[in-house]
Amino acid sequence: MAKKTKDDIPMGPTGRPYHGFDIPAPLTSHGPARIIALCNQKGGVGKTTTSINLAAALAEYGRKVLAVDFDPQGALSAGLGIQTHDIPTIYDLLLDHKRDAHDVIVHSAVEGLDVLPANIDLSAAEVHLVNEVARETILSRVLRQVAGEYDVILIDCQPSLGLLTVNALTAAHGVLIPLECEFFALRGVALLIETIDKVRDRLNPAIELDGVLATMYDPRTLHSREVLERVVEAFGDDVLETVIGRTVKFPDASVSGVPITEFAPEHPAAQAYLRLARELVSRGAVA
Repeated sequence: MAKKTKDDIPMGPTGRPYHGFDIPAPLTSHGPARIIALCNQKGGVGKTTTSINLAAALAEYGRKVLAVDFDPQGALSAGLGIQTHDIPTIYDLLLDHKRDAHDVIVHSAVEGLDVLPANIDLSAAEVHLVNEVARETILSRVLRQVAGEYDVILIDCQPSLGLLTVNALTAAHGVLIPLECEFFALRGVALLIETIDKVRDRLNPAIELDGVLATMYDPRTLHSREVLERVVEAFGDDVLETVIGRTVKFPDASVSGVPITEFAPEHPAAQAYLRLARELVSRGAVA
């Protein structure tokens, strides 16, 4: 059988060869976790959807994953079917230095995927933390308690560049930027990159950009294709090969409180997130 050449590999939406990426080998032990912040100050770009479904995909490949809901809207918690009305949340961990993170972690319905939940209480955290010593490192202290037990910790950030997001960037080893394939989504990315550079310079020298993930891509529209082309021109190899398409299956899965990988495992969107997990492993962003 003839060996497949580079020219035989089909081109993907990003204009580069579309690799399948091998299924990662199972891990023989777990930890310490690599912490990844999913960050973009623009709302509605797919941060929470990506946090939920990437976490589930990594868990499906045998990784032990902790998803941190760091948005007062609590959408990640809700999207995984977790009720947060009368339980301790990440807010309690930020304010109470003596509270054990293990007592706040909730096991999701997905095997291997745990959650640090959040609710609207988190919106008051920035006010309470502003006078704290080393206030930018409080989330780092919380995650240190449990990092040795997980392979990946994903932080779903709120759509802003305030103190909570700076805490997430200070705690993280890498940043994944979900970017909607829409013109106005491009405008704020330079400010986000500038914030990451400031955090690297002043608080967390080790932080890396793990990639820019194109989301809500619709190949039928010229606008989507042009925006994706501009994203690749701007960020080059930092743009992940995997592209997440626009589909109504995502809100349907959220209403059901399960990831799309369980709600519709054969759907192209579910397969895209499994491919994203494989790509991040192949890039070394995840063990």
